[in-house]
Amino acid sequence: MKLTDVINYDLVQFGFSAADKKEALDKLTSMLVEKNIIASKDNFLNALLAREAQSTTGVGENVAIPHAKSADFDKAMIVYAKSNEGVEWESFDGQPAKHIFMICAPDGGADEHLKALASLSQALMDSDVKAGLDKATTKEDVEKVFADFVVKTEAPKKEEKQVAPSGEKPYIIAVTACPTGIAHTFMAAEKIKETAKAMGLDVKVETNGQIGVENKLTKEDIERAAGIIVAADKKVEVARFDGRPTIMTKVADGINKPEELIQTILDGKASIYKHDGAAEDSEDSSANESIGRRAYKHLMEGVSNMLPFVVAGGILIALSFIWGINSFDPKDPSYNKVAEVLFYFGKISFSMMLPILAGFIGRSIADRPGFIVGMIGGILADPGILSLKSDLLAYTPSGFLGALVAGFLAGGIIHVLKIAFSWMPRSLDGIKPIFLFPILGSLIMGLLMIFLINAPMASVMEGLKHFIESLNGSGKFILGFVVAAMMAIDMGGPINKAAYVTGTALLTSAGSAGSDVMAAVMIGGMVPPLAIAISATINKNIWPKAQRSGALVNYVMGLSFITEGAIPFAASNPARVIPPLFISSGIAGALSMTFGIVSKAPHGGIFAILARAVSNPLMYLLALVIGAVLGALLLIASLSFGKKIVN
Repeated sequence: MKLTDVINYDLVQFGFSAADKKEALDKLTSMLVEKNIIASKDNFLNALLAREAQSTTGVGENVAIPHAKSADFDKAMIVYAKSNEGVEWESFDGQPAKHIFMICAPDGGADEHLKALASLSQALMDSDVKAGLDKATTKEDVEKVFADFVVKTEAPKKEEKQVAPSGEKPYIIAVTACPTGIAHTFMAAEKIKETAKAMGLDVKVETNGQIGVENKLTKEDIERAAGIIVAADKKVEVARFDGRPTIMTKVADGINKPEELIQTILDGKASIYKHDGAAEDSEDSSANESIGRRAYKHLMEGVSNMLPFVVAGGILIALSFIWGINSFDPKDPSYNKVAEVLFYFGKISFSMMLPILAGFIGRSIADRPGFIVGMIGGILADPGILSLKSDLLAYTPSGFLGALVAGFLAGGIIHVLKIAFSWMPRSLDGIKPIFLFPILGSLIMGLLMIFLINAPMASVMEGLKHFIESLNGSGKFILGFVVAAMMAIDMGGPINKAAYVTGTALLTSAGSAGSDVMAAVMIGGMVPPLAIAISATINKNIWPKAQRSGALVNYVMGLSFITEGAIPFAASNPARVIPPLFISSGIAGALSMTFGIVSKAPHGGIFAILARAVSNPLMYLLALVIGAVLGALLLIASLSFGKKIVN
């Protein structure tokens, strides 16, 4: 089946407009209902949005290819919409989508349909197709563009299989794969091939798409290649690349920076891939990375799984303070039953922070056996979370740092046990991860935590607390500026998480006294969304039309301490947006520390302030307002300076 057979030219839309990709997908699916192609839009719309949640389908160069499979369709179909102004799609290159191709794929096999869909990805890499679509004003124009492409490419495809590598040029091979295997897989493949040929190289690309593996790399290909590019967001076979120069990266890089990837191989800078014999998993490219990068990825696995517990616990605890700071205590005059329930549920969630951190670091390193051993280490970093009482456990908790060490220690313990029991026959492999490793690993972890890890880590935590407590004047101002500014540099990224984890770690060790660093961290995370919202209120023209309504939503995001609301705006113009945000966040954090404000809750934003979980709430609000307004004014100046505003 040809590409021209699956594009529904009767549904082509010109002058299409939408505030964002969600509205665009809603409009397109509603049209399918109006045309009686599907009975209800809900299932297919939800499938499209779920795919967008995995990663954006805005592939750059003003193109978006939203796609999903649904039982609503008997056969595959492509719907094309052309937008003159463009729709904000969070594309890889930050450009709005002017050419939207919605792929409607059936749930069943339909390999021939999927091949036609794959050819769409290849067509959109063709310069003639792009130029034709830019000029098209009727559905007949669109039909001619793709008909010409099919005619142009059919003959070369037949000849391509007969052309062997010349042996005179460097030979580059690649593997591409995306979660759904419909669009990004083939776009990355086409872009790598196109770029390699333009650089005068021989190239072969294997695609792991919805219809299976195509153009599979042979042993001879691998041995002859100067290097391999694995641009994949799902599992592919990588053991075959053992000992070869290999770049492991995401599929988006195959689309957006193929020349950089190829040049890395040609310059001899690609790392030699070492396969450890574990299960295939291209999503974890750690075997081909530096020790520091691997450690960072393991840490982020623990932190990202820990944060939901911290957020849930922090907000519940903050809400319990509405009736009074001690209203959870039956002995206090302000006691309230609802407050007690909220406080203890929040306390349970918050107390899981250390075991979850250590457990998921251990799991990232050594799979499920590492998880249980890490959890044990995380609990022993502060046995008080389970109210465990024993002379053996009567030591100063090591808190966050102890749990951090325990997570990495768990992975190391399991790896040592694997080596120690490698002599056992393969028939007994099944009992190792569910019997031997958890039992011995937990025992070893317990002994190490109690007699070796806790004391030094507790000393470090105590030393850090005393150092912060000893700061005053300019020292407090600088510390507040740094931790708050870190919250705004990458807004949810590793630097943001490092600051937040530091704040929660100090809060955990401070107990009921609260932490001034936590207060500075929280205000630093609230400023960026609020600054964006205020800037749009003062001068909406500094933001593109597609972003203006989203800008105002940031009032809610900022007050709720959801820094990520600022990400799309920062991503659209990072050089002009991020500096004003981290400067204003830093100022707010510095003021918070200078005012001596402490927070007893690790999250909550305005709820924590209203619930008096933050000391001196009026001064805290003043610092927040100063930071947010300053940020808005800096944004307006930065985005307006030297830039023609386009309405």
